[in-house]
Amino acid sequence: MSATGRDDLDEEAELNDAWVAGEQRTGRAPVVDPAEGVGPGAEADPHGREARPLVAASWRRSVRARVSRDGEAGVELDEDELAAYREEHPLSAAMPVIRELMGAYATDGEHLLAVCDAAGRMLWVEGHQGTLRKARGMNFVAGARWSEAAVGTNAPGTALAVDRPVQVVSAEHFRRSVRAWTCAAAPVHDPHTGRVLGAVDITGGERLAHPHSLGFVQAVARAAESQLALLGPAPDPGRLRLSALGRDEAVLTVGGRRLRLSRRHSEILVVLAHRPEGVGGDELLTLLYEDESVTPVTLRAELSRLRALLGPDALRSRPYRLAGAVDADFATVDRRLASGAVAAAAGDYAGPLLPASTAPGVVRLRERLADRLRAALVDRGDPGLLADWAYSAWGEEDVVVWRALCAAVPAPQLPPVRARLDSLEAELSAGATGLQRTGLHTRA
Repeated sequence: MSATGRDDLDEEAELNDAWVAGEQRTGRAPVVDPAEGVGPGAEADPHGREARPLVAASWRRSVRARVSRDGEAGVELDEDELAAYREEHPLSAAMPVIRELMGAYATDGEHLLAVCDAAGRMLWVEGHQGTLRKARGMNFVAGARWSEAAVGTNAPGTALAVDRPVQVVSAEHFRRSVRAWTCAAAPVHDPHTGRVLGAVDITGGERLAHPHSLGFVQAVARAAESQLALLGPAPDPGRLRLSALGRDEAVLTVGGRRLRLSRRHSEILVVLAHRPEGVGGDELLTLLYEDESVTPVTLRAELSRLRALLGPDALRSRPYRLAGAVDADFATVDRRLASGAVAAAAGDYAGPLLPASTAPGVVRLRERLADRLRAALVDRGDPGLLADWAYSAWGEEDVVVWRALCAAVPAPQLPPVRARLDSLEAELSAGATGLQRTGLHTRA
């Protein structure tokens, strides 16, 4: 942002934005424009001090995601879809305590309380009637997506992006239409698994530009987590939970212990979790090793070390199998896709399965799951879900999804998407794109 208040953002070139280029030229965080009217309080300075690092980093992510500085949030869930989604969402069980703590505060203070899911879709927006009417002007309504990748820097979206409480004051918002507002939000986690379920948010005017607002919403989030812990049964402590999406080394939770596995042990457990009936030694060897010269002795040594790590009763042989049931994150995504719950599957997909693995059995599982999810997203044609994939680390060069996104986004949001697609297709035709190098997303 220039000192005169002129908008310097060129959405086609990240370094043309003063918030980005300024930092690269000076080595410092960019400066808040005093003409934009940053509100009072400890969170921002109306006299042009340097922007907070958290806000500057969020603006850079917004630029990289090619978020338009103008426009409004897209509404993705109609009334029927929203009602069904709310009913099944885990945060519905926490709404009574959230309303008890925030309802009167929001109404009396002419604020809004809002609760969104992990993808930034607003599930509930409630509070002062006059403020609700004003908020509709920027589509801050139930069913709209307010993720950072969709609308830029804002408290609920940025809180989800960084997984911590966040306050955003007036001019710190990326979009101009939101700059009359101040908001504070905190993520809410599943108390048993630690998975982010969504965020709680308080939104209003300048009176919220106070550190107490951030502490208040953080306390509400912790109360919501405590309520969920009381209502929901704790997982079976003897049941294995395997997290392997988006990780080169899987994490296994067993008997209250959280274990980071070696790459080979990660591959073994992924294969055995996928094949609960068991796998013979010869077949397991072919599923794990590209090199056909690897001997059964090598495999038995790895299995022996894994058995010592898990306990003598956890891993059985003849055939090799796990003694108990396993809750694997990749299997959860697969089940959601099979039931048609595409949004839930996309929300649970934290990235490719053991992305660095070259084990043949893992590679097949990884590609099959990614292809199924991508095909479901393209078939659904939801611009928000497609954007989440396209702007992810694994989807940034996925030309098929970018084509689908280009066909799905509203006209005002089309130019930056079209520009990115043109760039990808030019690289593809020149044979220089990473898609051709990896082969991961070119088959479709």
